[in-house]
Amino acid sequence: MKQSYDLVIIGGGPGGYEAAIRAGQLGMSVACIEKRINKGEPALGGTCLNVGCIPSKALLDSSHRYEATKHDLADHGITTGEVAIDISKMLSRKDAIVKQLTGGVAALLKGNGADWLQGTGKLLDGKGADKQVEFTPLDGSAPTTITAKNVILASGSVPIDIPVAPIDNEYIVDSTGALDFTEVPARLGVIGGGVIGLELGSVWRRLGSEVVVFEAMPEFLAAADKAVSKEAAKLLKAQGMDIRIDTKVTQAQVENGKVLVSFDAKGQAGQETFDKLIVCVGRRAYKENLLGENSGVELTERGLVAVNDFCQTNLDGVYAIGDLVRGPMLAHKAMEEGMMAVERIHGEKVQVNYDTIISVIYTHPEIAWVGLTEEQAKEQGYEVKTGQFSLAANGRALAAGEAQGFIKVVADAKTDRLLGMHVVSAGAGDIVHQGMIAMEFVSSIEDLQLMTFAHPTISEAVHEAVLSADGRAIHAIQRKRK
Repeated sequence: MKQSYDLVIIGGGPGGYEAAIRAGQLGMSVACIEKRINKGEPALGGTCLNVGCIPSKALLDSSHRYEATKHDLADHGITTGEVAIDISKMLSRKDAIVKQLTGGVAALLKGNGADWLQGTGKLLDGKGADKQVEFTPLDGSAPTTITAKNVILASGSVPIDIPVAPIDNEYIVDSTGALDFTEVPARLGVIGGGVIGLELGSVWRRLGSEVVVFEAMPEFLAAADKAVSKEAAKLLKAQGMDIRIDTKVTQAQVENGKVLVSFDAKGQAGQETFDKLIVCVGRRAYKENLLGENSGVELTERGLVAVNDFCQTNLDGVYAIGDLVRGPMLAHKAMEEGMMAVERIHGEKVQVNYDTIISVIYTHPEIAWVGLTEEQAKEQGYEVKTGQFSLAANGRALAAGEAQGFIKVVADAKTDRLLGMHVVSAGAGDIVHQGMIAMEFVSSIEDLQLMTFAHPTISEAVHEAVLSADGRAIHAIQRKRK
């Protein structure tokens, strides 16, 4: 460890570690401070790699394969014997993937000359030319103060706790605990019908749990296009997930090895018993011990770090990224912000296009969107036209047994500019990138109509959706437009 750096990054999650790698590529002396311990070992990668995006996707894939083997292979003429799931082996696979990726990140930092300081970091003073950062090692040795010309705050977020359902890490768990159930709960309650709740609920439902999702909001997936939220609710309920909107949990307590959940459903009180309860009502910025009293960093009314469009705080040379600042709490958003911050420190004039940040829910089928919903476009004063095409009329989707869902596009009727794309389908998280790329290049609906899509592919449904926006879809009967 040096005593002075060009850049010190506090936080080794996706935003922090990518910033460290980019800084190393640009020839900066850089240190990345990260305190996380995972399975007894120091680990980079933050929530995403250790207890979020990656392990949850490993379990989603395992559980999907199990369910498909058990229920879907017969349609293909494939006969199997009794299908069983080894939970221990499934969890071991998940842990191995996490270890491989976090180890890879450590190697990337080392290979790019970035120092990984294992411990905690606190910005003591960010007002001068040389910023003061207190580093406290994990090994218990005394804190030291290091100086940096620039600092990036990238400490991420943690799950929100709610008093009515206190976490005990045995019966009532947060999203981290839900990744390590050693057996399939017979009945599983989930507080929160957002991304995390639906994904974790999907994992254990596929493996045999009876899943009940309690969502306090009166609308399901309120951030999504209404057509998408309606379709997603229909499909998830058909799979056996009991989704209860406008239902607030008022108390959860453990009695005789079960969780008794009391709730208010549209004014009607009720109680149900579960084997496990997952609390996933959102996340909050993690600022504990991050800023000293004299750091000089300003916060917003919501307690986030205040930044401009380029993630710079009120202090020259001090940046904040990811879940600490405004915008969606998404790993890919943090990654791009980290890259932007480093490159601006280096003198480059880069920026992040927040209008094309993609959202994905990794249920099956997946749910993904980019840009404006139809409702948002109308609220913003656009004269809107939309196009939509069902996967039920797509040959590749039918052949693959993945004919659920649709692709929808939202456009400005006056300029023909694509404003948003919304997808419910297998592989929606990949398909929606076509909309993101088109929006980055300010494409019109006509631009996409004139492109040749390979046949047979699910992406052909994108072509049909943009044709549909002008009443021209070939594989669907279109209503004549006035």
